[in-house]
Amino acid sequence: MVTHFKVAGHLACGHHGTNLTSSTELNRVKCRTCRNTEAYKEARRTQRNATRRSARKAKTHTATDWRSAWTQRLTDLPGLQRLPRGFCGQPFV
Repeated sequence: MVTHFKVAGHLACGHHGTNLTSSTELNRVKCRTCRNTEAYKEARRTQRNATRRSARKAKTHTATDWRSAWTQRLTDLPGLQRLPRGFCGQPFV
């Protein structure tokens, strides 16, 4: 079954009918005509750029926070664990 792209209450390809399947999710759209419209292409660009921005933010955050994560991991270990030089403030746990 062909799924059309729905924009602002209308189908992007211009088809009309009461029994047509439509979706606003870009991955579900199967209609080739809908996929070639400017509205669909713009929505695809917007979605792609949003995921790229969020991926960059996630990478930056984890790359700068490795030291505190490692300190917490060593602190949580049972027994007489000692932090290496440079991680001051905890001679023994």
